[in-house]
Amino acid sequence: MSPYVDVGITTFEHIDIYGGFTASGCCFSCNLNYNDRTDKSTRYKFRIGRLFSVIKKQVNDIRFHKNRTMSTTNKTALITGATSGIGWATAQLFAKHKINLVLCGRRQERLTALKEELKQYTTVHTLNFDVRDKGAVFSAIESLPAAFADIDILINNAGNAHGLEPIQDGSIDDWDAMLDINVKGLLYVSKAVIPAMVVKKRGHIINIGSTAGKEVYPNGNVYCASKHAVDALNQGMRIDLNPYNIRVGAVNPGMVETEFSAVRFKGDEDRATKVYQGFAALQAEDVADIIHFVVTRPYHVNIADLVVMSTAQASSTIVNKRND
Repeated sequence: MSPYVDVGITTFEHIDIYGGFTASGCCFSCNLNYNDRTDKSTRYKFRIGRLFSVIKKQVNDIRFHKNRTMSTTNKTALITGATSGIGWATAQLFAKHKINLVLCGRRQERLTALKEELKQYTTVHTLNFDVRDKGAVFSAIESLPAAFADIDILINNAGNAHGLEPIQDGSIDDWDAMLDINVKGLLYVSKAVIPAMVVKKRGHIINIGSTAGKEVYPNGNVYCASKHAVDALNQGMRIDLNPYNIRVGAVNPGMVETEFSAVRFKGDEDRATKVYQGFAALQAEDVADIIHFVVTRPYHVNIADLVVMSTAQASSTIVNKRND
């Protein structure tokens, strides 16, 4: 027997591995050099056997990790409220994972800037409309070019809060805005997108809710009501669309440091900033990362309802803030 033994094994499948590198095949090889005077055939069998055991484990590990995720390459996602916060961060992360994007929002200049930024990673189409405008919603989605018309993932993200007053002092205009955007807007967009998913019996809808949809806090009245409605709609959608193989789930964040409070307090930046002072609040990128995790689970896995808060937050009213 030659003192040098070349051993190789190859798997002929495309393998994606956590950590970011991709190989068209998986090849292991080594040279075994026997310089001692022991029984070479015995050592050969032992060494080769051990080598193949190591190789088998590594290949199985690779296959396991591969099967734990679903490829989203060339899928198309429609994201509402893409011009800021969670929607903006989700668009950026999706683009870097080669998901085609339909970005929706009210501010055309931001949509244009975001498209310009992300087109180096994926294909991007923008739709400029207000989710409160039923006619505009249906018209915009019906206008999608063929390359973007087949929506695989719907992120119902558009939503906001207006005011923080007790019910007797609340503004009816604020109430209308929250119900029109958070509830009716979500329904309009869903109604425009779901029928095509039903026909193909495949799709994924993620409704961005809130911890305000899980509990009620002082002066949160109508905002909490709107997010409780999102929670109910999420459950209802999942039940109604179950026969059509459509995944439906919600991501419900606690306090996220975005433009949310600035909008709620009608541009009062000082008041908005104080909301997030003294603790490490969630960032939009944290929630985007969770959304991406949800959409990349194997298709038989549906994350139906997820609540996420910062470590410092225990509930809507209990936050461990530093005094310094």
